[in-house]
Amino acid sequence: MSRIDETRDFIPIRIAVLAVSDTRTLAEDTSGDTLVQRLTEAGHTLAARHILPDDRISIVDQLRGWCADPEIDVILTTGGTGLTGRDVTVEAHRDVYEKEIEAFSTVFTHVSMAKIGTSAVQSRATGGVANGTYLFALPGSSGACRDAWDEILVYQLDYRHRPCNFVEILPRLDEHKRRK
Repeated sequence: MSRIDETRDFIPIRIAVLAVSDTRTLAEDTSGDTLVQRLTEAGHTLAARHILPDDRISIVDQLRGWCADPEIDVILTTGGTGLTGRDVTVEAHRDVYEKEIEAFSTVFTHVSMAKIGTSAVQSRATGGVANGTYLFALPGSSGACRDAWDEILVYQLDYRHRPCNFVEILPRLDEHKRRK
């Protein structure tokens, strides 16, 4: 059973938040606000925050830039995970991923089903790894961001979470680049 092991020290990580929207400004980014509030309350550091329109090339460029930044461990995007023609965040993420975390989508769908029923099938939330950085694409609603954080990410981004978590393997994500 999963649990927090209080004998382990908490390790704060550095998280960047990117909102993808053609209509919102940073001042109106309630989903980004939700993520920032939750990650800082959990003890992590907000490493960067930005908003971009639904443009695949711009999103890819931002993700790659943040993945190259040694001061960013995790990137959370919100918005652009739906099915409309302008929703290109998932495609942008997959352009950047070295490895996809397929189970993230499955677990997010499971969590969403409990909240919104079969409407959960309309989300394409995804997770992956690139250049030693975790990336997660979340829907643009504050509720979906809250659910993803409260039900999945708060645990997987906590070094104390047992039996395993993303933080403990963070230093090994790019080990293939160090091999001789």
